[in-house]
Amino acid sequence: MASYVVRRLGAGLLTLLVMTMIIFLLVRLVGDPAHLMLPPEASEADRELFRQQLGLSDPVPVQYVRFLLGLAQGDFGRSFRFSAPALQVVLIRLGPSLILTGAALSFAAIVGVSFGIVSAVWRGGFVDYAARLFAVIGQAAPPFLFALLFIRLFSVELRWLPTSGYGKLAHLVLPTLALGWYSAAGLMRLTQVNLIEALGSEYVKMARAKGLPEHVVLLKHALKNAALPIITFAASQFGILLGGAVSIEAVFAWPGLGSLIVESVSQLDYTVVQAAVVVSVILLIGINLAVDMLYAVLDPRIRYGR
Repeated sequence: MASYVVRRLGAGLLTLLVMTMIIFLLVRLVGDPAHLMLPPEASEADRELFRQQLGLSDPVPVQYVRFLLGLAQGDFGRSFRFSAPALQVVLIRLGPSLILTGAALSFAAIVGVSFGIVSAVWRGGFVDYAARLFAVIGQAAPPFLFALLFIRLFSVELRWLPTSGYGKLAHLVLPTLALGWYSAAGLMRLTQVNLIEALGSEYVKMARAKGLPEHVVLLKHALKNAALPIITFAASQFGILLGGAVSIEAVFAWPGLGSLIVESVSQLDYTVVQAAVVVSVILLIGINLAVDMLYAVLDPRIRYGR
């Protein structure tokens, strides 16, 4: 198990290194912050002095090595726009994004898996068709479209929930539904397909032949064996939801990491963009590692590379 974890950590560090290289080069292709941060009447000498103060006049490889050395010490540089450590700016906005992403993932897991189970158990009935309709609608349109429809229906017409804001539970409801519905639909279909296959397997027939209660057969035998792809898919949704939160945060004026990245790119605040991407990648690598370890615990053949 230890060697398996070491291999996964090594792969995670390599991924982080590649991602830092890509984002470091991409943000420098967007533009020169000296033209955006300084007034139009600034001279070229003023702009060059500005670049030297920020270390942007050095060759890009030199800047990248300096960035990696700072990263190893937890120093992401200072934000051009906020005049504060970039990591501090990112961590302040990370909390709201994690709250929204966690709520959307919880909604997707609870609703998606529940609908998948009832759809598989009562296949062909009214509940099955209702669950299928839920999945089709959820996958038919992008989250931001649902966000706009929810605002129109629940905020403007019914006046049940606020259109935007942050800090109260009521502010979280509509963004969670809009962001999590697509993943809930995917989890519902995956749970349904895997559970139907498990319920028709020989070991389930054997369990029923032994006279075990149906709920024990379903939960202990069928669902346990169908859980591996469901867990993997659910974990992979965290990154998708974190990325998809950008549009949802914009629609609901949610003060999260996605909106910070959009603002920082438009303002050419390199250090904040780099810090935000690195923190996001570390989060994703950590979650994937946790899922891989859980996967290896549930199926020992994986950690031994079989």
